[in-house]
Amino acid sequence: MSDTLTLIATFKTKPGEEDRLRAELDAMVEPSLAEPGCLAYRPYVDPKDPAAMAIIEEWTDKAALDFHFTTPYFKKVVGVLEEILAEPFGIRLLTDAGITI
Repeated sequence: MSDTLTLIATFKTKPGEEDRLRAELDAMVEPSLAEPGCLAYRPYVDPKDPAAMAIIEEWTDKAALDFHFTTPYFKKVVGVLEEILAEPFGIRLLTDAGITI
């Protein structure tokens, strides 16, 4: 079993803030992928509800994810999210289930 962590963060914007959320999440991709321990960082939008978005991230371990939470760009986006989200963002942290496919 791997020590990697998969994080799914979900977001629901206030009306009219969809483009701003998309831009803010897009701005997180490049610096996050450059961090040591970041294996994947990709935003998604619900095709039936453009106000609903998610990011799926993969990290080598908890230390890498904890470091991510201390970066200036992460702290900046959290402040923006407080302004534009209709509800608090959700975070689900998953680990490898150990199932061989």
